[in-house]
Amino acid sequence: MHTFIKDLSNKVGEEVTIKGWLNNKRSSGKIAFLEIRDGSGFAQAVAVKDSLPAEVWQGIEKLTQESSLEVTGKVTKHPKQEGVFELQVCKCAGVQVASEYPISKKDHGPEFLMDNRHLWLRSKKQWAILRIRDTVETAINEYLHSQNFIRTDSPIFTPNACEGTTTLFPVPYFDLGTAYLSQSGQLYIEAAIASVGRCYDFGPVFRAEKSTTKRHLTEFWMMDAEAAFVEHDENLKIQEGLVKAIVKKCLENCQQEFSALERDTVALKKMLDKPFSHYFYDEAIKKLNKLGSDIKYGEDLGNDDEGLLTKDSDVPVFIEKWPKSIKSFYMKIDPENSDRVLNDDLIGIEGAGELIGGSQREDDYNLLLERIRHEGLSEKDYEWYLDLRKYGSVPHSGFGIGVERVVRWISGAEHIRECIPFPRTINRLRP
Repeated sequence: MHTFIKDLSNKVGEEVTIKGWLNNKRSSGKIAFLEIRDGSGFAQAVAVKDSLPAEVWQGIEKLTQESSLEVTGKVTKHPKQEGVFELQVCKCAGVQVASEYPISKKDHGPEFLMDNRHLWLRSKKQWAILRIRDTVETAINEYLHSQNFIRTDSPIFTPNACEGTTTLFPVPYFDLGTAYLSQSGQLYIEAAIASVGRCYDFGPVFRAEKSTTKRHLTEFWMMDAEAAFVEHDENLKIQEGLVKAIVKKCLENCQQEFSALERDTVALKKMLDKPFSHYFYDEAIKKLNKLGSDIKYGEDLGNDDEGLLTKDSDVPVFIEKWPKSIKSFYMKIDPENSDRVLNDDLIGIEGAGELIGGSQREDDYNLLLERIRHEGLSEKDYEWYLDLRKYGSVPHSGFGIGVERVVRWISGAEHIRECIPFPRTINRLRP
């Protein structure tokens, strides 16, 4: 049995074996300092030439960056750094001595790093982002289960669009014509709420938008949630609770990762104790105009607008009740104003942009049919979706949260392509 680096604090004074990769090596000729990575963390192993058999020292000298190895030694506290533990080497064996590693300490351009993404993932920064991503996904699952949601995954192949066909990838589907890669599982989990009450799906979705911003991917991971008997205001409370649960879990579990990223977490901590801000859409437009934006009523918010609206805010901002004319057919019309719908976008702080989009859904059969016809959509394609309003329809609401958007915000990553193991964009399909 070998020991994981994350558990070294419990092994002080014991002899253990670590299995991993050589992240870095420094040697004076008599002492070698080996920085080892095993996936759970990083640790320094100190090898002293005079205290090791000659063949062991010779083996250490041959080790190159990214060589895989097994190291045995006594666990000691670092002499200068509190809470840091290292290994005093008594045995060291290479599993495989690596060829010259193409990613050196010098600066590399993003295209080179993306071409070598399969290797770049090993860097300390990417290691930290991957672990934060895992924590974000774990927090989403745990929070939703605490709110009585269950996971009911939806199909990747769909016969119709959730939000318009212009952003869909068509796929030939045997003798049945054209299918599409899903852009959201929402319509399917709306069907599942009549079975389980509250549910969510979690998986990859696809948008054929020709966008090259720092916030867009062609393939990304989305969690869509749907809840029966939940109306607009309660929907917002669930979303706020989810974001706070994600941030709280990351603050509790990712200090080592934040340190590796040099991420200042003061703003994340401050937002936990305050309620999120709320603007109606028309209020947001007026405020943006005062702040210098030329956005007009009826237009969607751009990245600059989202940044302006949250620039001086300690908490994320809900923008509620948008014009019906620019929102999807399934959103419920606001009973107080028939020109707007009961929806929201949640804009994150620190330049995070939109994190969540949600709405109360139209639960009236005739009104939904009217919206489908008005949008020029195929009644046949949405016949099954309309059925949900014929057999025990109830008020219900839902939302979707983009995993990579959240990871980018919490990790402080510059570009969203760093927040998914193998990004797909309009100009990249490999590796």
